[in-house]
Amino acid sequence: MDKASNGRAKVGVGGGSTNEPRYNPIETTELSRRAVGYDDLDERLIRDSYSATAAAEVLDRSFHAGLAHYTAGISPAALANAYFDWAIHLWMSPGKQFELYQKAFRKLARFNRYIASEALVPGNGHPCIEPLEQDRRFSADSWRKWPFNVIYQSFLLQQQWWYNASCGIRGLDPRHARVVEFSTRQILDTVSPSNFLYSNPELLEATREQMGLNLVRGAMNYVSDLSDMVGGYQPRHAISHVVGRDVATTPGKVIYRNDLIELIHYTPKTRKVHAEPILLVPAWIMKYYILDLSPHNSMVGYLVEQGFEVFVISWRNPGPEHRDLSFDDYRKLGLQKAIDIICDFTGERQIHTAGYCLGGTLLAIMASAMARDGDDRLKSVTLLAAQTDFSSPGELGLFIDDSQLAFLDDMMWEQGFLDSRQMAGAFQLLRSNDLIWSRMTREYLLGERENSNDLMSWNADATRMPYRMHSEYLRSLFLNNDLAEGRFRVDGRAVSVGDVRVPMFVVSTVRDHVSPWRSVYRIHLLADVPVTFVLASGGHNGGIVSEPGHPRRSFRIATRRGDENFIEADSWAATADCHEGSWWHSWSEWLAERSDDRMRSVDDIATNGKRPPLPEALCDAPGTYVHEM
Repeated sequence: MDKASNGRAKVGVGGGSTNEPRYNPIETTELSRRAVGYDDLDERLIRDSYSATAAAEVLDRSFHAGLAHYTAGISPAALANAYFDWAIHLWMSPGKQFELYQKAFRKLARFNRYIASEALVPGNGHPCIEPLEQDRRFSADSWRKWPFNVIYQSFLLQQQWWYNASCGIRGLDPRHARVVEFSTRQILDTVSPSNFLYSNPELLEATREQMGLNLVRGAMNYVSDLSDMVGGYQPRHAISHVVGRDVATTPGKVIYRNDLIELIHYTPKTRKVHAEPILLVPAWIMKYYILDLSPHNSMVGYLVEQGFEVFVISWRNPGPEHRDLSFDDYRKLGLQKAIDIICDFTGERQIHTAGYCLGGTLLAIMASAMARDGDDRLKSVTLLAAQTDFSSPGELGLFIDDSQLAFLDDMMWEQGFLDSRQMAGAFQLLRSNDLIWSRMTREYLLGERENSNDLMSWNADATRMPYRMHSEYLRSLFLNNDLAEGRFRVDGRAVSVGDVRVPMFVVSTVRDHVSPWRSVYRIHLLADVPVTFVLASGGHNGGIVSEPGHPRRSFRIATRRGDENFIEADSWAATADCHEGSWWHSWSEWLAERSDDRMRSVDDIATNGKRPPLPEALCDAPGTYVHEM
């Protein structure tokens, strides 16, 4: 390899290297040397060309990173590409245009009849359109009075027309159609009549009754939140539960710590425990104590009460200095190290494992690699709201393409991480009515603060994502779907979930906007072992934190053996057994059935019995990493 080609293979920007081929403006082939009339090109000119290329790339990335602060991290190019595809196909579809004209005319006629009916006999007109079931913005009776009934009906008719305009266009990329529909819905939501004082009867009534004091309180709330945001702090009112005092209170010890994790061992609450311990693997996109909230809804607390010895990984909150942590680092320094420590600590050959969200995806990869390598230390695998096939990731995946990921890469490249507020904004867009506009209306116009519970406090206590790891995760899994398609590599060799030979317990939730349950259900297409699948009520967090006694909880459950025929998701949901209450009971029984009959005495754990020497505890739970901001 000559010097120029060697330089092209190594050039990189931003503290890392890249294997992607890079354009070199000066080719140093023998033919080019003869063409210019000399035998050896000026090496300084070559170095200057590399410097110019690197400088241009730095300028581009810096520009994109600066632009990202004004676009909420969304690539304008990706959005423009979707809208251009939509516009050009709509322009080339005269039939679709005529259909939209007809729809607009019919809606206008129906709206005019409604106005006339309301003018003659107020309150007796039949609405032109009803809000969707999940849309609660116009549910109050005051919206049925003149002129607010006309205002909200007009808005819903426009919203419905724009939905029709973005769908059903021949030749339009289905993904671009969903991007246009989603983006247009977000734009329309910003001008919803429920967001403004003079078009919202509930706000006007509250303002009249309180003589404007609600607006005063709302202004004070806004100033307080703005001050926290400028200072880089989480809103003070959102975090009402203190870690170690109100949440994350289950007794335990930190028995191991490295630069990425703290491993917590919880004190058993029964005289005897099941032989195999349980390792809980939360996602590093969240603080671990989602699994150890208040005493009444702590999954950790519940498991130790059921006679299990429990370990939990507490991930470090990365900063700019951790920018080069890779996805494989999280596997090696995190999950693999935890398994090694637990087996040494307990003296047991096998353990149960459970991974939540991104932690579940990592667990599935780890289990696949262990099965490939003949490592049989896993007794069972539980996946909680975790995807293994990303071919249908829901609305969160709408903007995951090469353009968007390059834009996001540049934003993270400048910072060294993806900021927690940037991630929170992306998740909030999926439910903007509830999580953005309704909240702003309540806090800044009604002047009311919602009482923060433990789950809300945890949600506000967000974490960051390292640049390199998050980029690899989005490209390998979200964009390329490498794990499901057999291209994801661990230690240089591909892994497959189909190699896993231990039973699996997989939990999804009905209203999960992060890991849609039909996407989670695709584990049936990958796994060749018995899979017990649960579809629980609630959302991504609430459906998992579903403790016994929680009101209005239910779940569907069924087990498919590895040799049974596949059943598609909706048919499964229609035939699976439905139960009231929490799925935690079923999971605890499932774990107990797959544990050895041998029980270990707590005295053996406390006095070391036949176990290896216990390492000295580093500190009490919840540890130190959970407090990092």
